[in-house]
Amino acid sequence: MDNAGAVLVLGGTGRTGSRIGRALIDQGAAARTASRSGSATKFDWDDQQTYRPALDGVDRVYLVPPNLRVRFADQVAAFLETAVDAGVRHITLLSAYGADRAPAVIDLAAVERLVAECGGITHTILRPAWVMQNFTDEHLPLIDDSLTVPSGGGAEAFVDADDIAAVAVRTVLEPAAHDGATYTLTGPAALTFEDVAAVIADVSGRPVKHVDVDQQVWIDGAVAAGVPADYAVMLRWLTGTIIDGHGATPTGDVEKVLGHPATDLATFARRNAATWTH
Repeated sequence: MDNAGAVLVLGGTGRTGSRIGRALIDQGAAARTASRSGSATKFDWDDQQTYRPALDGVDRVYLVPPNLRVRFADQVAAFLETAVDAGVRHITLLSAYGADRAPAVIDLAAVERLVAECGGITHTILRPAWVMQNFTDEHLPLIDDSLTVPSGGGAEAFVDADDIAAVAVRTVLEPAAHDGATYTLTGPAALTFEDVAAVIADVSGRPVKHVDVDQQVWIDGAVAAGVPADYAVMLRWLTGTIIDGHGATPTGDVEKVLGHPATDLATFARRNAATWTH
């Protein structure tokens, strides 16, 4: 972009935001990460007084909606109004695979519409599948060599967060080339959780197995562990699509944007083998 300002990266300490911030800086772009804490810039979805200062000197935004919520359209609408007034010219939105088919109680589709219909700016929407990093952090940990998640034997085209971040970086550095695009970001293969367990077992040398727990039991356990109770509808939808056989299927969108294939799970697992061997 000619005379480009800075890129504001929301969710700056998160899975994709932290990667995007580092990549932009490595490429010499003016970028700042923002979050409630731990980032260069203070940003709190619940405090609209933080919106305008975070947008100072910014003309492109990587927008990560509020985390662990299902109702957030009003906050995003307020932010978009502030962003346009501040001179923002492009938004890349992190949404989710199948957002257009999510239950109406979840604001994913509503927020996509807000961004798409925001006048005077270009936009790109990213719809990633379940990320592979679920298996290397606290989201889906191995407990007693068991990967416990409801699936009904269904499959998912898990995607590497590094690929999501790389696509996002392209869209904010070359916004005109990606204006109006919706990219469904997946890995190269649809895998069952049994497949995932086998890959982790292979790289770790541990007898990893998948336990196909009852969906409601799993959701109740997540809520008991601290997930907000109203977020249960999101967990039910995310797991329900896999159980019903409508999990993510491979697309070529990562390769379309980056010019090389999406990372496969075996490569990701080898890269992160220490997670399961220490």
